[in-house]
Amino acid sequence: METAPTGPTFRDATDADVEALVALIESAYRGDASRAGWTTEADILQGQRTDQEGVLKVIKSPDSRLLTVEQDGRIVACCQLEHRGDHVYFGMFAVSPALQGAGLGRTVMAEAERRAREIWGVTEMHMTVISVRDDLIAWYERRGYRRTGRMTPFPYGDERFGIPQRADLQFELLVKRLV
Repeated sequence: METAPTGPTFRDATDADVEALVALIESAYRGDASRAGWTTEADILQGQRTDQEGVLKVIKSPDSRLLTVEQDGRIVACCQLEHRGDHVYFGMFAVSPALQGAGLGRTVMAEAERRAREIWGVTEMHMTVISVRDDLIAWYERRGYRRTGRMTPFPYGDERFGIPQRADLQFELLVKRLV
């Protein structure tokens, strides 16, 4: 008798998850494998999105949590929640390309927002998105995030964040009021 697929379960990442998390994040954004989903950055950035050191730093930080999402015994999504005073920063968001477009991202965001309110009592979630990612920004806007027009430069020359394929990359701050 087959067992039915289980819904996602949420937990904080541990050191033992680092390798799987790096593989997930890379698969969602970089290289040909990322083209299976719609969040790919393969046309605007090459090289790595993150590394084991970067993921471990988030896990170990006292002000951060790396929310890990498992389904059917494997890690399928994640996101960083970092307490920054009056708000929480939402980053390192990745959903397995094979599962994109089926509502898992919405579920993860809702849980992240719930945890930000519950754990830290904040009323805003902030994130930065590469400003040329119109489809991704539109997706966040449909979830209640608003564009602020506040830009920060892309870290050109720091290959830890990838190798830019365009000269016009920058990050835009998006904000959502949590109620």
